[in-house]
Amino acid sequence: MNGVINIFKPKGMTSFDVVREVKKICSTGKVGHTGTLDPEATGVLPVCIGRATKIIDYIMDSRKVYEVEFKLGIKTTTYDDEGDILESHETSHLTDEEILEAIKSFLGEYSQIPPMYSALKQNGVRLYTLARQGIEVEREGRNITIYNIENIKINNPFISMKVTCSKGTYIRSLCYDIGEKLGVYAAMTELNRAETSVFKQEDSINIKDLTSENYSQYLISIEEALNHYERININHKYAKLLVNGVRVGDTRYTNDKVENEKLYRVYDGEKFLGLGSKNDKGFKITKLLIT
Repeated sequence: MNGVINIFKPKGMTSFDVVREVKKICSTGKVGHTGTLDPEATGVLPVCIGRATKIIDYIMDSRKVYEVEFKLGIKTTTYDDEGDILESHETSHLTDEEILEAIKSFLGEYSQIPPMYSALKQNGVRLYTLARQGIEVEREGRNITIYNIENIKINNPFISMKVTCSKGTYIRSLCYDIGEKLGVYAAMTELNRAETSVFKQEDSINIKDLTSENYSQYLISIEEALNHYERININHKYAKLLVNGVRVGDTRYTNDKVENEKLYRVYDGEKFLGLGSKNDKGFKITKLLIT
């Protein structure tokens, strides 16, 4: 059994709880999720089964859409309302225009410092492990991109909005950074992941509704799960070489225009081979996914 199930994770479950449930329901051991959601967050959590675990990184690499609510005026240990409150500030002096300007200032690329309560490792230790011991360490900023912020609703001190962002973005950190820019801090109160890659919430199934009798009807093929990559067709005479890992330098390997360093879904006629990319030395299949 190979493919991806677009799971909706409810509140109260960890992402690994979802993986454990899918393993039990599908009676298989090779299962992995495509991007951790905090236990109190909800939303889309695509789960890869069998050979589809090979494409986890490619799903995680895509942009994501979140629906978030946060509260201005509080600073917490976790950057959300689950943590201990460290500071409280008055927010009534802030105008809607000031708040909106601060939010919009984070559009584009910026260096984001991840929260201490995160699964990132430092010297081999998870940051949240250190945080639970009361240890705070300096974290390096990571370049992330906020592509769009829309549906902004301001009811000071509460703000809600819809954020489209790159992989690696911590929405808790974005809320914190907005609050810090306004001088009053902020903590996230609600989070829902509405989309990741080609997977949308409206097409998902709640893990609580997935059963051993119905899971197969929700199984998405590896090929379909990679639909966010552009398709190219290679010349059939080069198919065997490419499948065997050879880099093809002849420009006639395909009739399609191919850009350097960009990933493509590669086909030999109607047969899906995998993902490939080109550089100055030629074209190569970088992830073979042929069945």
